[in-house]
Amino acid sequence: MATELPGTTRPGGRTERTRQAVLHATLAELAAHGYAALTVDAVAERSGIHKTTIYRRWGSAEGLVAAALGLGSEDEWEAPDTGSLRGDLAALLGELVDYFTDPALLALPTASVTAAFLSERAADALRDFYRDRHARSAVVVSRAIARGEAPARTDAVEVIRAACGPLFYRLFISREVVDRSVSEEIARSVAIATGAGAYVPAS
Repeated sequence: MATELPGTTRPGGRTERTRQAVLHATLAELAAHGYAALTVDAVAERSGIHKTTIYRRWGSAEGLVAAALGLGSEDEWEAPDTGSLRGDLAALLGELVDYFTDPALLALPTASVTAAFLSERAADALRDFYRDRHARSAVVVSRAIARGEAPARTDAVEVIRAACGPLFYRLFISREVVDRSVSEEIARSVAIATGAGAYVPAS
């Protein structure tokens, strides 16, 4: 189990309101200016929380980003249920396409990935976020197994990685234009491979 980051506990009351204000202000600053330009002073101004309180609880801008990235694990997101593995994977990837290509949304996820290359604490937090998302997404494979679309021993997390990997390659490495037609094609390929047993562990 991952060690809990400072400032990520949810005690309730005024303390919780402070935590939410500071961490959401951190995400807003991260999206607006990027990790390299993030400062405690800017977060304090945006959140309305005195910087001494922020320093006492989170220690630094790095600590703020690490804690703020953990907010994603507190939401109520659920994997889609379309009735087929191909449909579920296409819907999952479609959400990612929207998130990383919509001009109103893309600044934050892009800045979060960049932060993970610049800060080990941010990288740990991002890994925890995707570990949580993988666990929640695994249900699409469990349902596929129950429907007979996938072998019983299929590694659900590997299926999710296989689906997301090509999308992130296009987004961050080759810098290709990505839309929902791309997510549909990836979903088709991964669903076929899954049905053929490609993600069943060798031993």
